[in-house]
Amino acid sequence: MIRIIDKPQMICQGILTDLQDSSALSVGREKTISYGILRNHNFKEAGTGFKLKFDSLISHDITYVGVIQTARASGLKEFPVPYVLTNCHNSLCAVGGTINRDDHMFGMSACEKYGGIFVPANQSVIHSYAREVLSGCGRMVLGSDSHTRYGALGTLGVGEGGGELVKQLLSRPYEIAAPAVIAVWIEGAPRHGVGPQDIALALVSAVFTSGFVKNKILEFIGPGIGSLSMDFRNGIDVMTTETTCLTSVWRTDGKVKEFFEIHQRPECYKKMDTQEGACYDGAVVIDLSSIEPMIAFPFHPSNAYTIREFLSNPEDILAEVELKAQKQIANPALHLNLRSKLRNGRFRVDQADIAGCSGGSFENLVHAARILDGKAIPNEFFTMSAYPASNPVLMELLKTGYIQKLISAGVIMKPSFCGPCFGAGDVPSNGSIAIRHTTRNFPNREGSKPAEMQMASVALMDARSIAATAANGGYLMAATDAEYDDSAPEYRFDAGIYCKTVYNGFGNPKPETEIRMGPNITDWPKMVALQDNAVLTVCSVIQDPVTTTDELIPSGDTSSYRSNPIRMSEFTLMRRDPAYVGRAKITQQAETAREKGLPEEIKEKMAAQITAAGLTDEPEKLWKNTEIGSVVCSVRPGDGSAREQAASCQRVLGGLANICIEYATKRYRSNLINWGMIPFTCDPELIERIENGDNIFITHVREAVLSCKSSVDAWLLREGQKPEKIQLFLKNLTKEEADIIAAGCLINYYSV
Repeated sequence: MIRIIDKPQMICQGILTDLQDSSALSVGREKTISYGILRNHNFKEAGTGFKLKFDSLISHDITYVGVIQTARASGLKEFPVPYVLTNCHNSLCAVGGTINRDDHMFGMSACEKYGGIFVPANQSVIHSYAREVLSGCGRMVLGSDSHTRYGALGTLGVGEGGGELVKQLLSRPYEIAAPAVIAVWIEGAPRHGVGPQDIALALVSAVFTSGFVKNKILEFIGPGIGSLSMDFRNGIDVMTTETTCLTSVWRTDGKVKEFFEIHQRPECYKKMDTQEGACYDGAVVIDLSSIEPMIAFPFHPSNAYTIREFLSNPEDILAEVELKAQKQIANPALHLNLRSKLRNGRFRVDQADIAGCSGGSFENLVHAARILDGKAIPNEFFTMSAYPASNPVLMELLKTGYIQKLISAGVIMKPSFCGPCFGAGDVPSNGSIAIRHTTRNFPNREGSKPAEMQMASVALMDARSIAATAANGGYLMAATDAEYDDSAPEYRFDAGIYCKTVYNGFGNPKPETEIRMGPNITDWPKMVALQDNAVLTVCSVIQDPVTTTDELIPSGDTSSYRSNPIRMSEFTLMRRDPAYVGRAKITQQAETAREKGLPEEIKEKMAAQITAAGLTDEPEKLWKNTEIGSVVCSVRPGDGSAREQAASCQRVLGGLANICIEYATKRYRSNLINWGMIPFTCDPELIERIENGDNIFITHVREAVLSCKSSVDAWLLREGQKPEKIQLFLKNLTKEEADIIAAGCLINYYSV
């Protein structure tokens, strides 16, 4: 199905072959499509890394308020590149915090003031708009959403936290080390009934656990690409985020040219292909003809099985899924009971959705309509919804009659909205399982509320098998068993829709415009500079193999607090470690007390530990320059969303650092740094034995950070035990990153 080649590869006479001389790898990388684009956007004169300027930026309404507030506080005058604000995430969130329209008015007024582009609610999901309007062969786009991926259109899209967009808005570069490039060699053609999500889930399943492509660029090449339509390619490409790669890009051909012609931007096309002698750090070989319809069970897209394999042994597979899930839930009172969905060996689902940047494409919905044409979905506790990715897609579905086919079958049509992707739309009932063609099925993405004993789950599938399942009475069925016309439909793009609705102020800022601030839109609280020494109080220890950003700050119900940092911080780790916020606040109170002069009992306690460690015979003097902050310890944090709140909420609660074995993604590590938190790593054994309530004392931590030391000596202080000397690591810290941490956060760094 998929073969991994973990050794350098080279293009020789158009074929992927083993690289015999490894010393040629770095030179050969320069001949890849990826490095051609990177070099064209690089402003670094020397060294092996890159300092990049992007062609455009894009954010949605969960992230753009924070980005703009940070940029304003850092001295923003005008958007120097096109910056698109879409409103596709919180459009249907109605209560709890900021009124959605308040955020939209903030965004619209910011676009007027600084010269931005504003896409009103329900016009398009963020990545559909970017494909339709921003993409171009050889371009680069930076977005504050992790699924910023437009590689099938020859565009390097990178998803990062808001801080990285702020740097671009202030005309500062995006800095990365020279990335490795993995060739994704495509051959063959997909069989009937197999869709882009099937290919994507098979790819994610093959590479995620090993970390084979982590922080690397995936470059899609090979003869099989020609067999894929553009919607099919885009559907695979957007899911590369789930592999933890840095970004992705594809060779371009006549179908890409046709895409830009259809979208009335023919000048955006150019042929891009690897050169003879191009070298890669490894390869993933995909035979499209071997891929079968897939289902990814909770709670990760990599937890994937072929539908055929699952239906041949559902009891054992579901038992394994439930066992894995229980470890992630970490709540003995809650259980994922998927085996209850088995009826005489058949698996019955409760809900179905086709939505967002991965599922809501024209072709996906056409094929779903063809499968459901003349049929009726069950109405006994089963519902199915479809969300076209943009109004141009919706318009074409209407003109061609496919909307009528979907509605006639019983499908509920919804507006363009990302909600089902992150738990803010079509939330399943307690005990239910939904099948979705969306991007993720992490815990709580479906809207579960464990604290209120509500537990549901999502399995990811392709739109074709979802439609086949719906037509089969809600019983799981692969689309390969359905008879329908699987030819690619003709698509016509109506550019006039956006001309009537989208505000484009780029190049025409109006500085006199007053920003519209709703009553719940607040500035970031003041962050203080890093002190000479630090005491890190351990406030959460997570032993899971991977900790997602959804566990660090849950999506869905937090969305309405997105523009109020203090109120949003109350949700930090609420699903994974509900006691964390209380512990962090106690630590924060200790720091406030220290600044005012520590109470005697705290002084005595800490002084005894410091003295026992032999660090000083004047602990009180040392203490005056020692900052108290909380720390989260975990194995591999940061998989998933790019939203910066996963880090900033910890910082608002007094967080000073994270300690882990490794960071799951570059973007989460960058978020920590941009919010003034130290991204420590450590040996695995330390994570295994560290406990909540432990204190980690670090002398001269500010000096260590500013010197970009690769390792730091520290003391583990545990009440009733002898102080223990330990070692923490600060790997690959750049001078600018060090300065940001020392300043206390990105805002402080730019405000100096």
